Amino acid sequence: MAITGVLRPGHIALRVMDLDAALTHYRDVLGLVETARDDARKRVFLKAWDEHDHHSVVLREADEAGMDYLGWKVDSAATLKRLAREIEESNLAHDLNWVAAGEHPETGERFRFTAPTGHVMELFAEKACVGNGCGTGGPDINPHPWPDGLCGIAPSRFDHCLLYGDDLDGSVRLFCDVLGFGVAERVMAGPDGNLMIGAFLSCSNKAHDVAFIRQDVKGKLHHASFLLGSWEQVLRAGDILSRTRTSIDIGPTRHGITRGETIYFFDPSGNRNEVFAGGYSYYPDKPTITWTEDEIGAAIFYHDRKLNEAFLTVFT
Repeated sequence: MAITGVLRPGHIALRVMDLDAALTHYRDVLGLVETARDDARKRVFLKAWDEHDHHSVVLREADEAGMDYLGWKVDSAATLKRLAREIEESNLAHDLNWVAAGEHPETGERFRFTAPTGHVMELFAEKACVGNGCGTGGPDINPHPWPDGLCGIAPSRFDHCLLYGDDLDGSVRLFCDVLGFGVAERVMAGPDGNLMIGAFLSCSNKAHDVAFIRQDVKGKLHHASFLLGSWEQVLRAGDILSRTRTSIDIGPTRHGITRGETIYFFDPSGNRNEVFAGGYSYYPDKPTITWTEDEIGAAIFYHDRKLNEAFLTVFT
């Protein structure tokens, strides 16, 4: 498949209440690599080891936890301009504005907007390619499978996030009809089974790049997820979380939705993280998988097939 338009999640900006504690978590436990600091705005920029772009995670010290915004990389400056125009014409988003090049280090201009669920999103086309440290004759020449010096859990990339908001239908229309995403999976409920309460959307051939869950809130983050290569690495992540006394939420276990293997845990500010492996390949002609209300337990946690109230109700 020729992936054009929106390519992938490009960065997530998280609010943390203690920047030093957050850095210990994201750098030393999760294993991200620090790439820049902005002391004036109390921000730190990080990336996972196999990401070539300058950063994928932005930590900002604030009074409360949560997500500031989610950034999406597009394939060109022309696509950025076109999608900005189409978003404006759709009347599905509000608070539209341009963020100047350089506001993020090594990053071009970004087009920012607020989705119907209240989440601030942005599109960008340009970010410096800094490589993954694997090359032996240059950044991408004769590379090793992984670089030296990895620490902590060491996921290969920022993979996806799950978001809570009220106008699920509006955000799905925006992402599918305007931005070109597909619905890989959905969760249906209600007396007639026709109320969509969850949508798992893909702009690539991953099982999901973002998911939305219908909740009577605006702009909330359930979790930010980072990719691992195997079920064994998910189990190893559990060991690292235990030995570092990190607060584990759920797992290791498997999802029914996406088939992914997972463990959830919290950063020191209460933002939920996930490390995730597995899943399936998604293509636009793949039928949407539907989960019904009577099987929601298995959809979320396939092994014990039970809902976990704290997992569903804790968010930032």
